[in-house]
Amino acid sequence: QVQLVESGGGLVQPGGSQRLSCVASGFPVSRSVMSWYRQAPGKERELVARIRTPGGITNYADFVKGRFTMSNDNAKNTVYLQMNSLQPEDTAVYYCRRDGPVVYWGQGTQVTVSS
Repeated sequence: QVQLVESGGGLVQPGGSQRLSCVASGFPVSRSVMSWYRQAPGKERELVARIRTPGGITNYADFVKGRFTMSNDNAKNTVYLQMNSLQPEDTAVYYCRRDGPVVYWGQGTQVTVSS
């Protein structure tokens, strides 16, 4: 059974950092295309970052380039999103997704950037 469980969200001050984790089960992240999406209140869900494995090739949305880094730990079957220089406009629910013929989503984790 495929399952994605995100964690690491919370309240952070502008300019701060946060690391999100997505623990996968039921399939190997080492052979998957994994993505992070986010959805802010009143807005559509948008792609933040994607990693293709094997190879570890990553792609980022323009609005996070240079600030966010996506990575994977195959031994832990987990993908991460390291977020630096956070701004209030980064406030959103962040979702992990497994791409493919069948798409799987995690339940999401709230990130709030506020002073």
